Amino acid sequence: QFQLVESGGGLVQSGGSLRVSCAASDSTLDYYVIAWFRQAPGKEREGVACISARDDTTYYADFVKGRFTMSRANARKTVYLEMNSLEAEDTAVYYCAAGLPLTKFNTGWLQDFNYDYWGQGIQVTVSS
Repeated sequence: QFQLVESGGGLVQSGGSLRVSCAASDSTLDYYVIAWFRQAPGKEREGVACISARDDTTYYADFVKGRFTMSRANARKTVYLEMNSLEAEDTAVYYCAAGLPLTKFNTGWLQDFNYDYWGQGIQVTVSS
């Protein structure tokens, strides 16, 4: 069964950096659009970044542009989200999601309805 597993979360001070990873339990992420979402307490889930299945094009939410970078690695079996200049407002549970590229890849892929597979989530806490 296709399962996504996140790792690398934790506690970091404001202004610091953290990298979270997403991998499939027994498969590759090669054929999927992959995205990171987050949900803070009392708030709705929001799209953070996504990467295309074909050419690794990336899109970012405005609130992380210039601070977060998403990439594929390890023969495309892992997807990273490198988070720099972290702020207290970045504190949330971060989720990895995968979806088959059935439609054109654009900023619309920052919306959660595009994705069929979700990880269990990982906590990122930024202390001020």
